[in-house]
Amino acid sequence: MLGLLWLIPAIPFASALALAVLRFPRKVVAWIAVSSIAASSIISLLVTFSFLHAPPAGNAYTEVLWTWMRVGDFRPEIAFYLDPLSLIMVVVVAFVSFLIHLYSTEFMAGDDGYSRFFAYMNLFVASMLTLLLANNLLLLYLGWEGVGLCSYLLIGFWYRDPENGLAGRKAFIVTRVGDTAMLIGLFLLFHDLGTLNIQELMQRAPQHWHLGAGAAVAAGLLLLGGAVGKSAQLPLQTWLPDAMAGPTPVSALIHAATMVTAGVYLIARTHVLYSLAPPAQFAVAVVGAATLLIAGFSALTQWDLKRVLAYSTISQIGYMFLALGVGAWPAAILHFMTHAFFKALLFLAAGVVIQALHEEHNIFRMGGLRKKLPVAFWTFLIAGCSLAGLPLITAGAFSKDWILWGAASAANGSMGFWIVALIGILLTSLYTFRMIFLVFFGEMHSEVTKKPGMAMLIPCIVLAFLSIAGGYVKTPFAHFLETALPWNAAAAGAVHISEIGSETVAGLVFLLGLVLAYVLFLRSRSYAASLTDNAAGAALHRFWFSDWGMDWLYDRLLVRPYAWAARIDKGDLIDGFYSGIAELNVLAWRVLGLTESGRLRWYAAGIAAGSIIYIAVVLFL
Repeated sequence: MLGLLWLIPAIPFASALALAVLRFPRKVVAWIAVSSIAASSIISLLVTFSFLHAPPAGNAYTEVLWTWMRVGDFRPEIAFYLDPLSLIMVVVVAFVSFLIHLYSTEFMAGDDGYSRFFAYMNLFVASMLTLLLANNLLLLYLGWEGVGLCSYLLIGFWYRDPENGLAGRKAFIVTRVGDTAMLIGLFLLFHDLGTLNIQELMQRAPQHWHLGAGAAVAAGLLLLGGAVGKSAQLPLQTWLPDAMAGPTPVSALIHAATMVTAGVYLIARTHVLYSLAPPAQFAVAVVGAATLLIAGFSALTQWDLKRVLAYSTISQIGYMFLALGVGAWPAAILHFMTHAFFKALLFLAAGVVIQALHEEHNIFRMGGLRKKLPVAFWTFLIAGCSLAGLPLITAGAFSKDWILWGAASAANGSMGFWIVALIGILLTSLYTFRMIFLVFFGEMHSEVTKKPGMAMLIPCIVLAFLSIAGGYVKTPFAHFLETALPWNAAAAGAVHISEIGSETVAGLVFLLGLVLAYVLFLRSRSYAASLTDNAAGAALHRFWFSDWGMDWLYDRLLVRPYAWAARIDKGDLIDGFYSGIAELNVLAWRVLGLTESGRLRWYAAGIAAGSIIYIAVVLFL
């Protein structure tokens, strides 16, 4: 079965090509789009069964298809590498993508760009699967740029609205900043280590670089630059909230299982490099800790349901970065898996609510929907509890508690990181139940105009089950992942708190956030309003609402100076040269236009003269 590995990305690529160049009826489009992702999911499960039943030598399998290019000693391959890390990521991405595709067949049913939408979606999934399975960083970078392209196409899918086009361009440009840093990092790795094959890199790095070597730190920081762009971490997180301009299934796909987790995978895949570069690994932890706090506070102030979830994604990816930075590698990947389940469910259930209310996004215009939309309510509640970390029951609690304990007890952990992660749990509980209480409780402010069908409800129900059951595999998950991504334990005696003690404190903080949300947003909403009645509270609210002024800062530091320079440079000498060529062509066109007189005698004379000149040139020159 392992020989079928190449089909996992190949089938979505083929379906994307077919949907892009051929015209099919809508039912055929839906069948091709969904069945291709379903086929990848089934093959990934078959490969998983084969991998578990008869593990390959070294607990890893490589499938080489062909040599991509040959430039001296540089011979990257189109080849796929399967180990416990890539296997877990591929199974989760393929299966969650299948559920999102199934949901999309109904959600996008009335859209004019139905076939175009699924062509983009399938290309997106194929690129992500290529990224995860690539055995070398160049092929990984191809998938990396593929998901970046598809994010631009899907975020700006409704391109007739200028704001949607702007959001797509913003995502494309901001992530290009990180991609440039990553590309420079690839050049550095090849220059120093002579290969881009990931496993060879991880073997050569300890042989060529000592602990804390400058080149190792530089490479780690450059790869981190790429990771913060794709995963929307500080300071390149500004594109993700605006990405809500795309259709809701796109938001689910980008935020849950694909693009934003690419940075997490990149750092985990190159964990040996970061182990050699403690400053770079510490930077990963600091970025994650800062991002989870900043995004958590911003989520508290948003009124758009999807933007609350967007900031939630940024915060949860911050938890994964924190786990990677402190050396709690398996905890980060477990949280990737549980986050894929509950965050996809949150977006899909939110899509049900938004469509039911005739595209209403404002949570303050919702309310009282738990009886009108019972499936959406219960699934959103389950996913929200998993996001907030309801202890002992939900999947998110298992993974987040593991990260929390790792923040204190892993090799690079500290009580400072533990406290930051704990504050993040309080914020998550507060903004999650703020959403739930405002959307589903209290008085109704908008009438339900559309009820979801089974194609939208079945994925929600399946994901609700996984949002609970997904965390109970923590122990076998850790054992399975150990060969590819072991936990970096702290030195003896360095553990600051027991795992049970950490989980107990996390549970109490979760309850504190729930109680505060109940008091502020359900029992007495006037309390919440009073917090922003004064000048200081209103200013702080605006500051958090605007993503801590990051867009304002970038606009003044980068966008406006660039636009000013472009205006100044508009009529430079180089432009004049090309404008001159254009003017000469216009002049030549006008002269030739004079010969178009409509007189046949002049045309015949011109043909004869041209023939005589041509013969003379041939004979005498």
